[in-house]
Amino acid sequence: MADTGFSSGCQVVVEQLDDTNWEVRRQFSYTGQAGVPFVVYEGMDTDFASVPRVFAWFLPRYGAYTKAAIVHDLLWREYASAGKMSYLDADGVFRRAMRELEVPFLKRWIMWAAVRWGALVKPGGRKGWLREAWRVLLVTAVALPILAPPALVIVVALLAFLAVEAVLWVPLRLAAAIKARRHQPAKQVNAPGFEWKLG
Repeated sequence: MADTGFSSGCQVVVEQLDDTNWEVRRQFSYTGQAGVPFVVYEGMDTDFASVPRVFAWFLPRYGAYTKAAIVHDLLWREYASAGKMSYLDADGVFRRAMRELEVPFLKRWIMWAAVRWGALVKPGGRKGWLREAWRVLLVTAVALPILAPPALVIVVALLAFLAVEAVLWVPLRLAAAIKARRHQPAKQVNAPGFEWKLG
């Protein structure tokens, strides 16, 4: 049987491209159960784990699962989207890789269920979805009562912060505009922004 798992000496070396994307600067690979190596090549883009902001307290964008998340980016973007493998299989590789990285049982199954839900909006992502639907629904039923209440509080807090930031921004922007009309130097005033997703 072929060796499975991450390549020997595998390290995550990346360079930041923008607020959410990074470029892989050192190649590594992951070999799945079928013995096929998936090569994360130098120059590949990744956003690590794509986590909505409201759940970042529970699942940061990177952690013990970072290597698995990068491999999952590769599988979704270059294999599943091109029809070279199913999204279902890509997500299965993700879950197995997290197990090998010693990500705790419930956390890796929650992450797996999240990407299974995400596959529904991908072209071809619904294929085979029903086969694992019972597991997705079971994990979701376990996770939702734990994760939803704090997420709701965070949504309210983020919206409140955005409102306060907008109220403070208006007079600062007006002052900068007045100074500009008078040809006086003015500091840059950045508009408030809001993103639901961290990755």
